[in-house]
Amino acid sequence: MLRIGMFLGNRYEIISKIGSGGMSDVYKAKCHKLNRFVAIKVLKPEFASDQSFVAKFRMEAQSAACLSHPNIVNIYDVGEENGIHYIVMELIDGITLKKYIERKKKLEIRESIEVTMQVARGLEAAHREHIIHRDIKPQNIMISREGKVKVTDFGIARAASSQTISSNTMGSVHYISPEQARGGYCDERSDIYSLGITLYEMLTGRVPFEGDSTVAVALLHIQGEMVPPREYEPLIPVSLEKIILKCTQKKPERRYASATELIEDLKKCLSMPNGDFVKMAPLTNDSPTMVFRDSDIEQIKKGAGRADVEEERRAEKAYQMGVEDEGGDYDDEDYDDEDYDDEFDEDDESDSHFEKIVTYIMIGVAVLIVIIVAAIGLRACGVFDFGSDNTTTESSDSTKVTMVSFVGKTVEEAEKEIKEKNLNLTIRVSEYVSSEEFAKDQIVEQDYKEGEIVDRSTTVTVKVSTGSNKLVIPTDLEGKTEQEARRALRSAGFTNVANTVQEQNHDTIAENMVIGTSPAAGSSVDKEAEITLIISKGPASRPVEVPNLYKMSEESARAALEEKKLILGSIEKEYSDDVEKGLVMSQSVDANSTVEEGTTINITISRGSMSVTVPDVRWGTLKEAKVALNDLGLQIDPRYEYDDDNPKGTVIGQETSPGDSVKKGTTIVVIVSDGPEPTQPTTTEENNGGGNGGGDQQPEPEPNPEPDPNAGGEPAA
Repeated sequence: MLRIGMFLGNRYEIISKIGSGGMSDVYKAKCHKLNRFVAIKVLKPEFASDQSFVAKFRMEAQSAACLSHPNIVNIYDVGEENGIHYIVMELIDGITLKKYIERKKKLEIRESIEVTMQVARGLEAAHREHIIHRDIKPQNIMISREGKVKVTDFGIARAASSQTISSNTMGSVHYISPEQARGGYCDERSDIYSLGITLYEMLTGRVPFEGDSTVAVALLHIQGEMVPPREYEPLIPVSLEKIILKCTQKKPERRYASATELIEDLKKCLSMPNGDFVKMAPLTNDSPTMVFRDSDIEQIKKGAGRADVEEERRAEKAYQMGVEDEGGDYDDEDYDDEDYDDEFDEDDESDSHFEKIVTYIMIGVAVLIVIIVAAIGLRACGVFDFGSDNTTTESSDSTKVTMVSFVGKTVEEAEKEIKEKNLNLTIRVSEYVSSEEFAKDQIVEQDYKEGEIVDRSTTVTVKVSTGSNKLVIPTDLEGKTEQEARRALRSAGFTNVANTVQEQNHDTIAENMVIGTSPAAGSSVDKEAEITLIISKGPASRPVEVPNLYKMSEESARAALEEKKLILGSIEKEYSDDVEKGLVMSQSVDANSTVEEGTTINITISRGSMSVTVPDVRWGTLKEAKVALNDLGLQIDPRYEYDDDNPKGTVIGQETSPGDSVKKGTTIVVIVSDGPEPTQPTTTEENNGGGNGGGDQQPEPEPNPEPDPNAGGEPAA
């Protein structure tokens, strides 16, 4: 069990608990080796003994450790100590996207697109390494105070392969893809589906599918009909709605094939919000076979059967709308075999009608073929004259042209070539993109391929290079302050200078000055790559010998330590019979031992001896005795006795002999005179000879009050 203040790996000090998940807790900690704050994810104790959970926990570290991208949370370390399994990762100063949505209810359109693009870039990097996240949701997306978006929690990530990927524990049900809900094949397009659901929630403030149970929600992902987001938020651009609908298609082959394609359409959406550029894939029947889960399979069968009947009926209509619909809402309680039979009867009638249409089409095609053959025969006989072959070819050529390649040319060069070859084409720039291969202003891509036959009036859409997106890290940052280095990097065009820094010792560069950067100065990197500054902690500490402080004064001890570049720590005081008051009697680190410069040394200073000599306080007043004993750190205990020879309040004796040595705090018993003993008066009976008659009885004398030890020893009047 972790406690605040304890250390992991002898370097990570636990500061506070900042979150908790299904199988792990997250703590804020400080790495004392690199002097920076980190986040530590710790497997919960109840799962630490389960090897399957431990393996899954390690899988997260292995999945994310190979990824290095500005939009993915960095993994620094992984370890196990006394049964505690932990992962050390980058600490993000911000909140989850889920909390951000809850706080703002729904996000602005441009903000939603920018967040989605950053998440997509992180997924693009993960997919490039063949890592599928499989649990994309707002809870696993962090937004820093600077607006930087980072994907975290690769806890159920798997490496993509040609084999079916399935698991009994998949992503959160409100964002799960249909193939995950079935327990079937998952690939990069599964992450794109979940990201589409997340974008839907950012824009509308709600998820598209809700249910009374996880199974009900999973079934809706498999066959439910999504309410288009513009019905909740009419201000959403048409192109953005189509992007969401393409991301969330039921069949993976109808979604974006990669995060790169999604990013391209999102960029177009920013510049052409009402453009018609989202290409929907046609309906196909070659989806991969899905492997159903063992858990909840009966309920999924119960719901999926009815949806399969309705799927083809609505497919054509849905395709015309730009989105495939694979089922509708229904209540499992009202579903029975009779309904199922009725559905199939209707479907059989639809199939019969379709077969009739196909038959009519086939007859029409056959008639058309006969007419064409007859026309050719009549022309051969000279009955019809269609003109010369040259005229026909010329007419055909006048409306069509063969596409040429404009890649590598500027727009001006492409337009000049079109004019010279009389192609009558139009060049339109769709976007500007960075390119390592093509120089600035050169065309890097066109929508029609070279050799393709197109109309003369065709508009050719091209992408134009803005040049390389890479910049060289300045080499003159060494010796600058952190603020100066940050300004220099921003001036050079870098957009992602890390908030945290690395600290290292350096023998020549002064403390708090820049040593260098990571990546190294002079490197050519993407302008959006994260640049970390390396700051000097000054020279490394050297070993020194601890001086002997015994019987030194406090000031002398401090000076001796400072001479050795050591620090005087706490100062305690104790009694000592051997060391004079005010001098050092002990030190926390032995004299002549070797320590590093800057080590703290604690000392103990003597209060003086604990033993004192008992004075003779007899024959003075009680007040005088008390002052004399208290001055020596002794206590007094007065005892009173009648004494005819000394006035009341006079000390007439002491139990501890004068000259004896005792410890401070000892109580000294003294005998104090209470004056002469009072005489007892005779009774009335004695005065009257023992009779009962006669005068009144005399009252008994009152006892003497207890004398005041502070009365000064003067007898009462």
